[in-house]
Amino acid sequence: MMLNDTLTTVSWRARPRSFVALMGLYESNFIRLARLAGDLERLCGKHHSRVEGDCDLLLIVTERSPYTSLVELTYLIPSEAGPVHCPDMHLRIYHDARLVEAGDWAASRGQGVSRAGAGVAERELDQRWARNMMLNKWLEYCAERGHRFSATA
Repeated sequence: MMLNDTLTTVSWRARPRSFVALMGLYESNFIRLARLAGDLERLCGKHHSRVEGDCDLLLIVTERSPYTSLVELTYLIPSEAGPVHCPDMHLRIYHDARLVEAGDWAASRGQGVSRAGAGVAERELDQRWARNMMLNKWLEYCAERGHRFSATA
């Protein structure tokens, strides 16, 4: 008997906003980022993707350890003053668990938002869910546009 994974319930779609669903979303982020960048365990340095009709995409590995890597992922939006990095997302890759977690991005930093009261677990889960859903959809969009990373000097 052959198993068909298309009939398997996908946890992050079946029970959104739960912790288990969030881990499923992190796994999906890992798969989507690997589609753009290849072997994430070997990823280092600066990588650039240019696709006709879309903004350039930049991925920079800022820190590496045996089990995790920190990377920045951003569009380079042309402007008269030079390219603007937006959304400038910070990602943590968990190599051993095969997960990618979206941290903050430039749009959420520097706005002086107080985190007092944000320590409630449900609210933190909601914030992580929103950031990682945005990353997941963005990675899917970038892949559909034809982005793939290559190392730059």
